[in-house]
Amino acid sequence: MITNILRQSKAITSVLHPKTTSRARVPFRQLRDLSGFYKPPPLLHHGGRVRTYHAAPLVLQTQVRAINIWTIPRMALKTVRVPAIIATTAVTGTTLATNKLQDIVDKTQAAVEGVDISIPEIRIRLPESVRNLLTKSKTVEEPKVVNHKLSEDEQLMMLTKKLIEIRSILMSIDHNETLRLPSIVVIGSQSSGKSSVLEAIVGHEFLPKGSNMVTRRPIELTLIHTPNNDEEYGEFPQLGLGKIFDFKKVQKTLIDMNLAISESECVSDKPIELRIYSPNVPDLTLIDLPGYIQISNRNQPESLKNKIEDLCEKYIRGPNIILAVCSANVDLANSPALKASRKWDPLGLRTIGVITKMDLVSPQAGAAILRNTDYPLHLGYIGVVCKAPENASNGNMTHALIKTEEAYFRSHLIFNQRDIQVGTSTLRHTLMNVLEQSMGRSLYSIVDAVQRELEESRYQFKVQYNDRKVTAESYVAETMDCLKHDFKDFANNFGKPQVRHEVRTMLEQKVLDICAEQYWCDEKIAELPKATPEDIYWLYKVDFASAALTKSGIGRSTTQLVVDVLMSNMERLANAESFSYHPDTRQQIMSFTSEILRTKFLATSDQVENTIKPYKFEVEINDTEWNEGVKRSVTLLEKELEMCDEMAASIKNSVGKKKLKSAINYLLDSQREEARRQEKSQSLDFNNNNNRQSSHQQEDEEEEEEVVKSFYNPKLLEKAKDAIYLRDRAMILKYRIAALKSRQCKSSENKQYCPEAFLNVIAEKLTYTAVMFIQVELLNEFFFQFPREVDNRLVYEMDRKQIQQFARENPPIQKHLELQERKTKLEEVMDKLNYLVKRQADRQSSSNANGKTF
Repeated sequence: MITNILRQSKAITSVLHPKTTSRARVPFRQLRDLSGFYKPPPLLHHGGRVRTYHAAPLVLQTQVRAINIWTIPRMALKTVRVPAIIATTAVTGTTLATNKLQDIVDKTQAAVEGVDISIPEIRIRLPESVRNLLTKSKTVEEPKVVNHKLSEDEQLMMLTKKLIEIRSILMSIDHNETLRLPSIVVIGSQSSGKSSVLEAIVGHEFLPKGSNMVTRRPIELTLIHTPNNDEEYGEFPQLGLGKIFDFKKVQKTLIDMNLAISESECVSDKPIELRIYSPNVPDLTLIDLPGYIQISNRNQPESLKNKIEDLCEKYIRGPNIILAVCSANVDLANSPALKASRKWDPLGLRTIGVITKMDLVSPQAGAAILRNTDYPLHLGYIGVVCKAPENASNGNMTHALIKTEEAYFRSHLIFNQRDIQVGTSTLRHTLMNVLEQSMGRSLYSIVDAVQRELEESRYQFKVQYNDRKVTAESYVAETMDCLKHDFKDFANNFGKPQVRHEVRTMLEQKVLDICAEQYWCDEKIAELPKATPEDIYWLYKVDFASAALTKSGIGRSTTQLVVDVLMSNMERLANAESFSYHPDTRQQIMSFTSEILRTKFLATSDQVENTIKPYKFEVEINDTEWNEGVKRSVTLLEKELEMCDEMAASIKNSVGKKKLKSAINYLLDSQREEARRQEKSQSLDFNNNNNRQSSHQQEDEEEEEEVVKSFYNPKLLEKAKDAIYLRDRAMILKYRIAALKSRQCKSSENKQYCPEAFLNVIAEKLTYTAVMFIQVELLNEFFFQFPREVDNRLVYEMDRKQIQQFARENPPIQKHLELQERKTKLEEVMDKLNYLVKRQADRQSSSNANGKTF
């Protein structure tokens, strides 16, 4: 076998190294003798262009040969066969002739480098059907193999991004300390440059600045990297202001929220949540705290200093990462940030030192600070020069700042040493890596804590609400449906009979008032039954009483009465239990109820007034109407008499029978004395003596009266007057009831003798006429319009925020929604965590498999 290999190698060498310098021409027909085959029409034509690969002494002769298209596959196989046999033979004999073959290969490679092979360009003319077939086959692309395997850095970045999302979800619900994910807490003195460091990372000036202490609340800053979006904006989830693209407005909002803390309180532990979305920021969670006070003064007392220290200690506890910011021109021994960090992180395992203002010290001094061994930190010190460029535009300034900073550090070779870390870019990457590693270590503990909280929430939701879900939208719909259902019941129960009763009651009271004013107070009322039918006095009286009733503005008064009844009932519906926690909605219901009724009021009152106009001139009454009027009048007067008796009995019981009787007698005597005194004043003229005597006598009587009055309370006298009035009214009512029951009031022709019955008949006619048009013009329109206004103003016009606010005004519903929302968000967090755990497990198994392979 070795002999055969050597022969083949020599043959190849002889071909590649010819003895003559002239170029050998190899006929094309030596590849395959096709003379014995059937020759179809020529499809191959020689191209006039030659492709040259390398300059070499060997050139193949170009020659056109007509061949059969069906022999092309065979030619390919024959051409490939020889190199394949040589390769196989070479592999088999490598164990026996390694050295010899290596020399041959070296010589062959040296020869091949100088070979110039020219192959003619061949154009193939194919039939149309074959060309279409080949074209279709080319359009089918081979499937692309996508490598879904992420690098370790990309997996860590994905882990951080997912955990930041989880942290944002957990921040929206109440949670205990066990659910707290690690964040980067930024601490430092007031002049250390904390704000400049954070703004250099973000690339915009957005933090509060001022001579006075303007940072009075923790600012929980979440940076979200958006690689597919060029927009940069901030959001305040607590305020719901939406996207804020102007970072000057972000700064103004932060200043306002900080200055909202009173001077007496100075510092609040209620954080301000701010999210910044940008393609220029890394995925980080930062907490900016108020700066430490180094020296107390009148504006910054010792109590404020202690409050800030307590607030910072609350945040720098584990598992948070501490970013201790110190100025390069201040001795680190005096740094309050390092002192606080060593208290809660004595080994410096989770503290990063940031030395700002590196350009204010010499490079040697700056390098010595960064190599600090007196206060060693496991994560080291990073020096920065966070100066905003002078000609910075409104856009992101990170790149310009980093460029300026790198120019400064490059100009000093001492900062280029391996054990020194400088630059904002280095700080950004360090923060990303440290936060990623810290979150990765906290992953499994967070999973256990979330699982416990989720199980507790599920248990409480099942016990308290039997797993019954509710939404703000369903609560709003249910409340409005309840209102519309109650309104429908009211509309069905408030029809013509109810309206007629209200209007009749009002007009009957008017009748009583007219009778009392025109008849019952008249001294000649006792002469009425004996008066002649032609007595003009009583005829005028009855016409005047009728006009007083029909011309008293019945249209407006009856319409207003119905409107008042509707408003009172709508107020009752609005004050129902379903709206007891929604005062603004109650006010809104009453507002558009009044608006609907006000738009219909004038048209209805005018229509009613026009329809009752005939009754102002003449009223025709038949016997049936008169008899019914008499009955109603008797009933009405009997009710009035019963009311008088009840009120009189109430006064008697409250004062006492004897005391009341004594006061009444006193009032009656006083009235008689007053009448007697008036008679004397109207007598003939007296002489002076008589006048003098009468004046003395009058003074004595007044003194006696004052003595008597002193025995009675003014309130008792008022009660006595009311009792006298009720007694007189009761006597008149009894007298009129007897008159109405007499034979004189059996016919409508004697209406002047029975004014109560006549006015009652008119009131009944007015009632029927007014109610008919009130029903058509007012009630039907109101009952039709109100449910639609409820939908338009209380359902369709409410946005998502208003719906949520409406539902949470009800404490039981708010508690239900909060527990349900907590359970839902914990389930979402658990799904994300399970996904991350699975990815971590796959990554671990993959790394273990790679380790075993190596």
